[in-house]
Amino acid sequence: MARAHGFEDLKAWQLARELVQNIYQLMGTQVFGKDHALRDQLRRAAVSSMANIAEGFERGSKRDFVRFLYMARGSAGEVRSHLYVARDLDYITEAEFERMTSRISGLSKGVFRFIQHLESSETDAT
Repeated sequence: MARAHGFEDLKAWQLARELVQNIYQLMGTQVFGKDHALRDQLRRAAVSSMANIAEGFERGSKRDFVRFLYMARGSAGEVRSHLYVARDLDYITEAEFERMTSRISGLSKGVFRFIQHLESSETDAT
């Protein structure tokens, strides 16, 4: 695996960034404009996932990085859970729900594979 020079090089961070963009686009609909709490919580959880990957990388220790990756994965799960609420309230279509949950699941799986890689490696390099 190639060494990342910055968190921007990490595929997990790139996927999280795309997720944030997708969530903000989805939240721009008029329906979400009326439900400020759900809209804001979805945005915060998505941004948290992206930010935790970056913060963990910048900490400089593998142990801290893994801990922050677990938090990023948890935030991705939070986004997925909130999307169920949005779907149940008919804020988003089934197609939008499926598209978004597929992307979030991909992020979550990618982060978990990265955690497994870091936990199995012998060096403290990121």
